[in-house]
Amino acid sequence: MVVPTARGSSRKEDLVALALLSRHDTASPVLEQVTLPPLGPGDLRIRVVAASVDPVDTLFDGGPTRMIFGLDGTVGLGWSFSGVITETGAEVTGFAVGDKVAAIHRDVTAPVRAHAEETVVPAASAALLPAGLDLADAATLPLNALTAAQMVDRLGPADGRNLLVTGAAGAVGGYAVALAAQAGFAVTGLARETDHDFVRRAGARALVTELPELPERSFDAVVDGAVLHAGALGALRDGGTFVGVVSASPATSERGIEVVIVNVEPDGAQLAGLLALAAAGVLEPRVAGQVPLADAATAYSKVAGGGQRGRWLLVP
Repeated sequence: MVVPTARGSSRKEDLVALALLSRHDTASPVLEQVTLPPLGPGDLRIRVVAASVDPVDTLFDGGPTRMIFGLDGTVGLGWSFSGVITETGAEVTGFAVGDKVAAIHRDVTAPVRAHAEETVVPAASAALLPAGLDLADAATLPLNALTAAQMVDRLGPADGRNLLVTGAAGAVGGYAVALAAQAGFAVTGLARETDHDFVRRAGARALVTELPELPERSFDAVVDGAVLHAGALGALRDGGTFVGVVSASPATSERGIEVVIVNVEPDGAQLAGLLALAAAGVLEPRVAGQVPLADAATAYSKVAGGGQRGRWLLVP
């Protein structure tokens, strides 16, 4: 619950809430009461209903993510969440107190992010929840679906090209399969045989369980949802296109292959479209489980262990 500070002030900027933090000197996230950031003129204050635990979250504490982003102090955790607006900035339009929204919290230096009772994000990072989409399920979409959409966008027009999506049964990969198939690509998913039904349901024409090797370089493009990077280049024809996410060991170009690295960017309008696709059944939100915010260690451990189908949710 959000409560006034010890000073007894009722001003929003003096409210505190429980939030999950990453410290440079601890090996796991810490749950503490922190002061909520002030509301800027273009911001939304949102009571969190559910927040997704993503693999990138588990890499902050003592891991490569802190190094990649140059973090050395205490920062909030969590990228992807849904909730209810409790306050809007003076310049915000299109949103009102009480609206149900999903949002991405992109600022990795912020003291409070998505894994909290309440948080603040720019209105441009949020989208209204469409009818027919469960509010908790929506928490799985912002980071993963935006990442998938922005990766597929970087491929350009389909033009009859065939595409391999690695990690096709994962959150990013599953959305990438669906979005690429909708865009007209001939999609093959790399996943386990046990994921065949989901991958085909998402829109893939075929499933493979191993990366192709010489002389079977047969794909025009790769969307690397599994973060294989250099390991996935062998699936591409000469002059193909590789699209991946930020990594400590990114792929580098060879054989004329174009290498594109995507760092997800907030886009409220794009997120609204993705939420609409989920409500329409084109994208399939999957929840592996949910735990209270106070039991975040359970969800973090599950995600860090890999092999999850769907996202674990923290519920304040």
